[in-house]
Amino acid sequence: MTMPFTGKILLVDDEPHVRKFIGILARGLGSPVIIEAGNGEEALTLFDRESPDLVLLDVNLPGMDGTQILAAILARDSDATVVMLTSLANRQTVEECLRLGAAGYIRKDTPKEAILAELSAAIREKLDGP
Repeated sequence: MTMPFTGKILLVDDEPHVRKFIGILARGLGSPVIIEAGNGEEALTLFDRESPDLVLLDVNLPGMDGTQILAAILARDSDATVVMLTSLANRQTVEECLRLGAAGYIRKDTPKEAILAELSAAIREKLDGP
């Protein structure tokens, strides 16, 4: 059994109900601090201020899209662990995010147990190193 996760998670999505749902799932990992952002500008401000252990980032956001935010986060911290969230199965966008350095991606319509498993894997990799 792995230790409960008590780090910081920055959750970036423009839809409050999605942030609430993913936040509830993430709390299943232990007792993380969940920091929420509704857009890219807010996400980058919070990233700089809070230094989160994990970023869950929606691909489709108004203004700056997830790909641009991902690039900006990784420019600030090349070791940041960013998992993309998508409601689209747009393979090209997902591949672009992985190429830029995302740790992985989760489709929002994935069953909650699978989302939890993906989050656990991303955190384990972050804590244990590659």
